[in-house]
Amino acid sequence: MNPASNAVPSPAEAWNEMREGNVRFVAGTPRHRQDVDRRAELVGQQTPHAALFGCSDSRLAAEIIFDQGLGDLFVVRNAGQVISDSVLGSLEYAVAVLHVPLILVLAHDECGAVRAAIDSQAADAPALPAHIAHLIEKIVPAVRQVNGLRASTFVEPTKVDAGHVGREHLKHTVTELLEQSEVISAAIAEGTLAIVGANYVLLEGHADPNIVVGVI
Repeated sequence: MNPASNAVPSPAEAWNEMREGNVRFVAGTPRHRQDVDRRAELVGQQTPHAALFGCSDSRLAAEIIFDQGLGDLFVVRNAGQVISDSVLGSLEYAVAVLHVPLILVLAHDECGAVRAAIDSQAADAPALPAHIAHLIEKIVPAVRQVNGLRASTFVEPTKVDAGHVGREHLKHTVTELLEQSEVISAAIAEGTLAIVGANYVLLEGHADPNIVVGVI
């Protein structure tokens, strides 16, 4: 894809660019642009070909793991990739104003927010700081769903499959994104946008798509 082009790629083209970039990252053959000329190209405008909503984990550096350069991605991140008003507003801006054809929702294994949500459901769980508790409360339903728990039941954290919880939470996140944003759901219906939910494997470096909404 030509970084200087203003042509809007299709959702399939945008996903292919992300997929190929991740392959290059895994192979150790990056070609992203972060030079002086590229900075000059971007002064007056930005035309990212995808939005990425992912976890804030320091090991999940979005542009690096997809081998993208300056101006290529519109990135929104918070711990545990949890939907909020600011996340929805940012992603709606990416879709409605920047016309990105792809939203990649990126989870990962060994997620600290997922682990905190699991631990919070133990019988002897200590109280969490208010803002952390508020953040992980949207991950807790995945903990309870994976374990088939009633509302009053506690969990034994060491027996919970954190990977399963993380993947379930990823599904919940994509579903909530569609349910809460008319802008995004309308773009999906029109065929101008797709959403891919993927899980990043820390040790191996690849992002595995688990959920696809739209046509890629």
